[in-house]
Amino acid sequence: MFKNILKGLTSYKDSLKLINQLKLWKYFLVPMGISFLFGIAVFFTVYGLSDNLGRFFAKAWIWEWGQETVTEIATWLGALVILVLGFILYKHVVMALSAPFMSPVSERVEKHFYPNARNHIQHRDTTNTEQLWRGIRINLRNIAYELLITLPLLLLSFIPVIGIVFTITAFMVQAYYAGFGNMDYTLERHFKYRDSVNFVKRNRGIAIGIGIVFMGMLFIPLLGVILVLPFTVTAASRATLEEMIKEENLSLPDAQKPQINAS
Repeated sequence: MFKNILKGLTSYKDSLKLINQLKLWKYFLVPMGISFLFGIAVFFTVYGLSDNLGRFFAKAWIWEWGQETVTEIATWLGALVILVLGFILYKHVVMALSAPFMSPVSERVEKHFYPNARNHIQHRDTTNTEQLWRGIRINLRNIAYELLITLPLLLLSFIPVIGIVFTITAFMVQAYYAGFGNMDYTLERHFKYRDSVNFVKRNRGIAIGIGIVFMGMLFIPLLGVILVLPFTVTAASRATLEEMIKEENLSLPDAQKPQINAS
């Protein structure tokens, strides 16, 4: 598991060089716009609704003494709840809507590293509409599981001392599903829905590693929501292809695996 997490983390190496070399930026313009606008929407939602949600939580405190302190804490708690829910929705909405734009990126990465892999690995030709529907289906499934697991973990994270364990676990769960969605841009071209789910389950460490960087980038003000998809999709495509070829027990010649130019 830890070895695969490290593999997911290191898959980001040379991503910027690869994006520039393959001239991939044009594919990211619309997804970056979607990501930026949705990120701004989450920010303003947190800013606008945290007070209202805080006052709602504070009603549970029926005593007058400490009311102001309780309301302050409840406001911060409300902001945290909205932020976490916003993060979960952000990942899946953006990844689902970006599917028709990200699939070509994954295909360019595949042709660059493994130009003849299509002759060795099963391949599915899909339309933009099918890619969009696949993205929506995968992300609806993932958001349901993520909410089911994450919300109880967040409640348990408020337990003093041991709560940090549940907080870290909740972060890892979110990272897993973030990595899952980015890996599926490659998997949808090769596997049907159920086979893709099983593939990610077998390689959950790689998905977590990819998702950790994805989640970390979102904490970079402004720039994070703009650049998170270009870097993550490029890294996830490369890591997913390497694991697919490994599972197929293929040993492709070095001539079929071009290197990234230093320039």
